[in-house]
Amino acid sequence: MRSIYLSFFILVGQVLFAQSSENSKKATQPALRFVVLEIERQNIPYGSEDLFVFEFKNTSKKPAVITNVQPSCGCTAAERPETPIRKGKKGVIKVHYDTKRVGSFTKTVTVFSNVGDPIVLTIKGSVLTPSDSPTIN
Repeated sequence: MRSIYLSFFILVGQVLFAQSSENSKKATQPALRFVVLEIERQNIPYGSEDLFVFEFKNTSKKPAVITNVQPSCGCTAAERPETPIRKGKKGVIKVHYDTKRVGSFTKTVTVFSNVGDPIVLTIKGSVLTPSDSPTIN
């Protein structure tokens, strides 16, 4: 009789654990789904207007408002959508890096919204020296 009770409790425990795991997976899905979280570019010409564009989709049940985009330093600027992104629609975060800084870089931009936890986007790359950069006529 004890083994029947023990088997029953083990079975019930496994079922409950499996359901809680599925619920926790759903809870950890970000409301803003970015196509990529990191963009890397090499050999960026010195002084160019290179732009990193992060596309995302609002998978929440309500309009997403990007309340702030916070670059990790002053050499990086980010633009956020000014209007709410409706459920199921797409938006973009545009990131500019000061390409008058020669060499390798890794910078982050933290995206804050009303529909979830902050999301960190990363740009990486290297900027060529003026003498190595192609000339634009």
